[in-house]
Parts: sequence; structure tokens; C-alpha cells
Amino acid sequence: MRESQIARIKVVHPYAWLWEPLEGEDTFMLRSMFGSKAVYLDGKLLLCFFAKSEPWRGLLICTAREDHASLISDVPALKPHKILGKWLYLPEAREDFDRVAEKIIRLTLRRDSRIGVIPKPRKRKPTLKKMIP
Repeated sequence: MRESQIARIKVVHPYAWLWEPLEGEDTFMLRSMFGSKAVYLDGKLLLCFFAKSEPWRGLLICTAREDHASLISDVPALKPHKILGKWLYLPEAREDFDRVAEKIIRLTLRRDSRIGVIPKPRKRKPTLKKMIP
């Protein structure tokens, strides 16, 4: 392969196959966030896909703490993340990762109210006009 051909090779995220069913939704957004790919629907932050080393290798389910018990009851493979305990985590190391992750995607497509958080508005940097009196 020549250098020009190598430059055109696109690296595919290892979990892209999981968020692909969500891409057809009108409000779907995929953003980078803290080294992950974050999925938004209807303005809510729903899922984060991390492909680093543990404890950042798997699927983070963005949810309120009051919904943890209910989701864990329905999906026992989930557990609070070791560092980001406000969200639930499905580690890729689980034998049933693919099956459980697909179940989470189905719940997300059904707009399960336990999945998703409204992100805080971004703080805007002051513009030059606002800084000059």
C-alpha cells in the first residue's frame, strides 16, 4: 500500500455495530466525550462506548441513581461504574457482553425512561466583545 492509500483507511470504533441501530433515529447524535463515543437521542445523553483499558472498556449507561436498582433487576450484568458511580457499566470482559449490550440498545430504542440524562448546558467562553468594556 502506498502512503496515500494508508491515509484513507478509516478506523472503525469497536462498538460502532452497537450504536448503528440508533443512527436511523431523527434525533441521533454521536459525539466524542472523554475518550469515548457518546450517543444522544432526543437531547438526552444515553450511552458512552469506551474502548480503552479497564475500567474504561465497555458500555456506560447514563442513568439517574434512583433507576439503578430497577435496571440492574432487569439486566443483572450491569453494575455501578467503579469511578463514575452515577452511571451503570457493562464491561466488555463479560462473556455475555454482546447479548447484554444488544438488550440495552433495544431498551434505548424503546426510549426506556430509565436510560438517559439531560446534559448540563455547556459554558460558553466569553467572547472578545464581552471582555472589552
